[in-house]
Amino acid sequence: MTNRRNFIKSAGLATAAVGFGLPQFSFNMKKADLFKISLAEWSLNRPLFAGKMNHLDFAIEAKKHGIDAVEYVNQFFKDKATDTAYLQEMKTRADGEGVTSVLIMIDGEGQLGAATSAERAETVEKHKKWVEAAKFLGCHAIRVNAYTAVPYSTDPKVEKQAIDVCSSTLRRICQFANDFDIDVIVENHGGFSSNGKWLAELIKETAHPRAGTLPDFGNFVLLREGDKISSYDSYRGVDELMPMAKGVSLKPKVWDDMGKEHPLDYERMMKIVVGHKFNGYVGIEHGDQDREWESIEEIRVNLDMIRRTLSNA
Repeated sequence: MTNRRNFIKSAGLATAAVGFGLPQFSFNMKKADLFKISLAEWSLNRPLFAGKMNHLDFAIEAKKHGIDAVEYVNQFFKDKATDTAYLQEMKTRADGEGVTSVLIMIDGEGQLGAATSAERAETVEKHKKWVEAAKFLGCHAIRVNAYTAVPYSTDPKVEKQAIDVCSSTLRRICQFANDFDIDVIVENHGGFSSNGKWLAELIKETAHPRAGTLPDFGNFVLLREGDKISSYDSYRGVDELMPMAKGVSLKPKVWDDMGKEHPLDYERMMKIVVGHKFNGYVGIEHGDQDREWESIEEIRVNLDMIRRTLSNA
């Protein structure tokens, strides 16, 4: 709570324009022109996995806590992608609360950069049902992971090899998703993808308007080898990914280039986000054990304060 009070205290209107360094936001900015706030279901993964919370109640619980947009995780309804009755119940509950379904985060459906062409074709097929489910629910996107059988390396030739195999698979998913008006966005999620330049190049090579990024503030760990962590600077990485961003995931911890984790500097990071003229959803993806909703509320208050400060500057 101390961090929350300190943030609010320091985020006054008089210091906002100088503090954010954003003269383009000094006049005539409307709240609607800035980012929106959503809640990622992974924030509540502990009670969901433990059976203490029902996935079908996610949108209802989000609205109870002042959030009117949600981001689903397919792990919590893995066998329901083609179950129309179940999806309809999800949609009915969200619509009934006035909650927007933003996207579905997809895990466990194969690697974009799988070792063989047959495996990559299977990855494409496995993602199709989630594109259709996203359309049914009213989402704008699915989130995929750029995992690959190519071993992680900083060798430029190996990095290019990983881009080549991932981009061809991503492009095929995008081609299918285009008919459903669904974007396919890639999150920085370890390995090659947690290098901002690499992921930006992957989207460029995919060369499809449906392909984009989902910058995650806290997912810039490149490699863990025992106690040794290789990481990529979160602020630089987000800046590199924002030009292609169709969503943002907020975690309150970030990384530097030296394998060290630090508390998120909200002001610094949101300056980067809004500086790229982003007005989509910033999804809160964090929940401390035993105090999930309290920590989510703290982040929501911080984000709303930044948004209101900028809109009134």
